[in-house]
Amino acid sequence: MLRRLYDWTLGLASHPNALWALAIVSFVESSVFPIPPDILMIPMILAAPRRAFVIAGVCLVSSVLGGMAGYAIGYFAYDTIGQPILATLGKAEYMAEFNQRFNDLGFWPVLIAGLTPFPYKVITIMSGWTGLPLGTFIISSIVARGLRFFIVAWLLWKFGAPIRDFIERRLGLMFILFIVLLGGGFYAIRFL
Repeated sequence: MLRRLYDWTLGLASHPNALWALAIVSFVESSVFPIPPDILMIPMILAAPRRAFVIAGVCLVSSVLGGMAGYAIGYFAYDTIGQPILATLGKAEYMAEFNQRFNDLGFWPVLIAGLTPFPYKVITIMSGWTGLPLGTFIISSIVARGLRFFIVAWLLWKFGAPIRDFIERRLGLMFILFIVLLGGGFYAIRFL
C-alpha cells in the first residue's frame, strides 16, 4: 500500500496542476499524510529548474499552514480525546511534567523535526497538545521548513539531476549532521 501511495505521489509531478498538488501534499504531510513533499518537489524542480525557488516557496507556505492544522489537532483534540484516555490509564499526572519539558526546549523540537526525516506531523500535533506558544511554533516551522525546502531547491537548481540521487539517499543524514553541528556551536558558545 505504501508503495502505491509513493508511486501515485511521483505521478503527480508531471501533472499540469502539479503546483496545486504539491501544495496539497505539503499541507497534509504536516498533519496526517505519510509521504514527504520532497518526492514530488524534486522531480518538479528537475523538470523546471528555473522555477526551483517558486516550487520551494509553495512547499514552505503549504507546509507551515499544514503544520498549523496539526497544531490545532493537538491543541483541540487533546482535551476531548487524549486527556480522558490518559486519566483512565493513571498517567494524567505525568503529562504536566512532559508538557513542561517539551516547552522548555522551545523551538528546538520543531526546528529539528522540520529539518530531518523525523515525521514533522508528530511535532506539529505535540506542539499544540503541549501548548507550545503558537508564535514560537510558527517561526520555528518557517525557519526549519524554509531551510529544508530551499536547500533542496538550491542544490537541484545549481547541480541538476546528478544531485538527485544524493538528495534522495542522504538528505536526512545531511540535515542531522547540520543539526548536530548547529547544536554543538550553540553549546560551545554557551559553555566555553
